[in-house]
Amino acid sequence: MPLRIVYAGTPEFAVPALEAIVAAGHRVAAVYTQPDRPAGRGRALTPSPVKRAALEAGIPVLQPATLKDLEAVATLTAFAPDVMVVAAYGLLLPPSILAVPQLGCVNIHGSLLPRWRGAAPVQRAVLAGDPATGTAIMRMAAGLDTGPVYASATLPIGPHDTAATLSRALAAQGARLLLEVLAQLEAGTARAVPQPAEGVTYAHKLDKREARLDWAEDAALLDRRVRAFQPWPVAETVWRGAQVRIHETEPLSLPTDAAPGSIVAVGTAGVDVATGAGLLRLVRLQLAGRNVVTAAEFARNEARHGPLTGQTFGERS
Repeated sequence: MPLRIVYAGTPEFAVPALEAIVAAGHRVAAVYTQPDRPAGRGRALTPSPVKRAALEAGIPVLQPATLKDLEAVATLTAFAPDVMVVAAYGLLLPPSILAVPQLGCVNIHGSLLPRWRGAAPVQRAVLAGDPATGTAIMRMAAGLDTGPVYASATLPIGPHDTAATLSRALAAQGARLLLEVLAQLEAGTARAVPQPAEGVTYAHKLDKREARLDWAEDAALLDRRVRAFQPWPVAETVWRGAQVRIHETEPLSLPTDAAPGSIVAVGTAGVDVATGAGLLRLVRLQLAGRNVVTAAEFARNEARHGPLTGQTFGERS
């Protein structure tokens, strides 16, 4: 008999699993998601991707500001869920909520636990230069991503992967893995294995200040920073006194004695900038208030103000 599920999620990462649950024939009694937030230039209230997907599927949507009060427990209890599935929801589930579903609360987490517990596992894996990441389906406990793991799957991190591309791949992987775990829960064969005590790391929430590039860092780390902060907060630096966002780069292991941040070459492939070790080729970037352009287009436009070679990123005039 299909499970009766309450689903909790907010961003695009959480949509594939919700769609997979519905397609598999499970009964989704309700969807919990974050309240609508202002977005875009007009700052209009905008529903989350999960809310839009739930409404399209005809599923009731709840958007509580907290789950810590008695009303929240009573509301969830009234849905009589067999299991609650959580994916990047954004609200803490207190013990009183975790205790409601008969089969517990199951979380889709975008890392190979216990590595990268916390809010930003995908971004931290890219920034750290991990060769691989993956998905863990975990039974939720009171601690931060400390619960036992039902199943996990590995995903390699390629040299051009960003947090955005990895998130999409992990979301699809997590949806497939979740259906396997739900089938086991339905059959009574699911077994959750405690996480090892060794290898625990924490994926702290992203801070916009981390996106400011320090050209004294080596090119490989700067490239990882650019890739980790796509699509938010987007790596940035300063050019001729104004902010410029860096959307795509390529690290080059070519030696240079130029000062970090200095432009050493300009070509059709991009703009090569000196770093603490090696060169970082800028491929796509964006001046404040402008569209994203190739670095070659940027160079042609900026060359009207004088030669770019020898000019420096990261300094305010």
